[in-house]
Amino acid sequence: MQSDRLFDPISLGHLKLKNRILMPAMHMNMCRKFVVTDQLIDFYRERASGGVAMINVGYATVDELSGLPGNIGAHSDAFIPGLTDLATAIKDGGAAACVQLNHAGRYNFSMFLGGKKPVAPSPIPSRMTRETPRELEADEIPAIIQRFAAAAGRVKAARFDAVEILAGTGYLISEFLSPLTNQRQDQYGGSLENRMRFGLEIIRAVKETTGADFPLLVRINGNDFMPNGIGRDELKTFAVQLVDAGADALSINVGWHEAQVPQIVTKVPRGVFSYLARDIRNEVNVPVIAGHRINDPDVARQLIGAGSCDMVAMGRSLIADPQLPNKAREHRDNTIIHCVACAQGCFDNLFKMKPVECLCNPRVGKETETRAQMTEQPRKLMVVGGGAAGMSAAIAAAEQGHRVTLYEQSLTLGGQLHLAGAPPGREEFLGLAVDLQQQLADLDVQIVTNTVVDAPLLAEQKPEALILATGGTPIVPKVPGTDLPHVVQAWDVLAGKVTTGRKIAIIGGGAVGIETALLLAEQGTLSGDELKFLLVSQAETAEELYRLATTGNKHVTLIEMIDKLGANFGKSTRWSMLQDVKRAAIDTCPEAEVREITPAGVVIEQSGQRREILADTVVLAVGTRTCNPVQKMAAEQQIPCQVVGDANRPAMVFDAIHQGFAAGRDIL
Repeated sequence: MQSDRLFDPISLGHLKLKNRILMPAMHMNMCRKFVVTDQLIDFYRERASGGVAMINVGYATVDELSGLPGNIGAHSDAFIPGLTDLATAIKDGGAAACVQLNHAGRYNFSMFLGGKKPVAPSPIPSRMTRETPRELEADEIPAIIQRFAAAAGRVKAARFDAVEILAGTGYLISEFLSPLTNQRQDQYGGSLENRMRFGLEIIRAVKETTGADFPLLVRINGNDFMPNGIGRDELKTFAVQLVDAGADALSINVGWHEAQVPQIVTKVPRGVFSYLARDIRNEVNVPVIAGHRINDPDVARQLIGAGSCDMVAMGRSLIADPQLPNKAREHRDNTIIHCVACAQGCFDNLFKMKPVECLCNPRVGKETETRAQMTEQPRKLMVVGGGAAGMSAAIAAAEQGHRVTLYEQSLTLGGQLHLAGAPPGREEFLGLAVDLQQQLADLDVQIVTNTVVDAPLLAEQKPEALILATGGTPIVPKVPGTDLPHVVQAWDVLAGKVTTGRKIAIIGGGAVGIETALLLAEQGTLSGDELKFLLVSQAETAEELYRLATTGNKHVTLIEMIDKLGANFGKSTRWSMLQDVKRAAIDTCPEAEVREITPAGVVIEQSGQRREILADTVVLAVGTRTCNPVQKMAAEQQIPCQVVGDANRPAMVFDAIHQGFAAGRDIL
């Protein structure tokens, strides 16, 4: 039997790793004034015990202008004790430990720098921060290089096994590298050789400080995806030069934070950017690590087996399921909780200045206090509703040893996860429904489907506790014409229960409205397989293939009362969704009030003017109201109960899963 390539050992310089899975550095915002906290240590301790070969923490700062107080500090000896505790926790858990060092450059914010301006090679404004940085003076640059080296020395002193330098993603080193942000006229600007100089001098200085035997990784972009930036060919040249300067491995990132190419959201296909790692691997003689949207062991195995990379970086995948490597090694892939790439709890939380959380894993950031404790008095628990909230509640209670039965009135579990996973590029939510069902099966939760819970059933079953997750129902607005035959609910469109005409007006421009619009706009466009066949066959021009891939059979208009579409999306998802709305030529009518639905369409009032939008089908996507018929019955029978998810208050999947988990844990 052929061995699993994912679990073959590999060496990074003098460091031997037990498998090919690396957890890359991600900003967790769990430090306080740069100091490592117990929260961060607990988070990484749990990931280390899950079987990953190496954990790379960070990024860590090299000076006071290089990061935020929530970053890991490495710019002072005062931070070494906390770094040592973190390294010890990771290594005790069975993983090698590495720290990523970085300088944010123009991606920092003056509000976190005591009013000081962030620094950069040139004073080019950042679209992300809306600030213009201060140009570094020539005599400041060598000092920053030495600060990188000094920080690397602290990493080694703290007993980490390796250090990584972040030289991509739009931060300082890549700002020097790119002509978009480097317009200097000295030895650090102009030619590619000069623009590479800053990064290469950092690598040499770090290597000199830490020694030849201390592994040095460098994380670079395979493509910046920035207009007038640095492209693949120059980045390959940079990669070769980095290895010559002392890099023992290269980790291939993609895109800057300002780039308009989606990188981390659900619509990005699994492993799609691995071609960038493959191209660089063909140029260098050190291990190359591929990352971005690798959330399943089979994808990782395929990439390694195909020679695209030597290792895989699985970051948010290990946030969602710390035990992913162990499960894969033990051939339990079907029990993995897959990251859905929603970015709601990880990336979006950073904009809110909150520690990282996870839609799929409610324990993130609370590993110690939420660890399941087996009860000494198992209780008979009934969970009503098999959507995200109900399944999460049943799992949490069963993990603590309670006898749990979950009732669902339909034939299948998953609830609105099936609606969330219906639009193009949102299929990961369908996978989450499957993952949660597998957890229920592993915990021996009894499932009863196609059953409505009523008063006689409650009286018959006599549960000791009750969790109500009966969800919600779509709202019908108080507008004349909602009872006309061509008016349908968005939920029914997403569920494939109704057909729609060629001209469609959608009332409601929130998340459900946009998802429905994109689903309908996609109809009639080329599929991925069709597009590849026609492209390879050179059947049409690239311009025509783009048109056929983005233009469908239906004309869709979105009508929204407020001035903002997709207001209830997470920040990371929203911009990508709005980009798709524009690309699909979906008409939008913000700040419009619906006055009437007619047989011909929808009458709206916008800016004081009335007009009619012609439509063969009118889709209602105006929100959700709670559906909670069981609570009164429970009160009459004096059964203690908790209400979660949309049954309590309409919210997002993230809230449903977290509320369900909390309710399940509260069963004592």
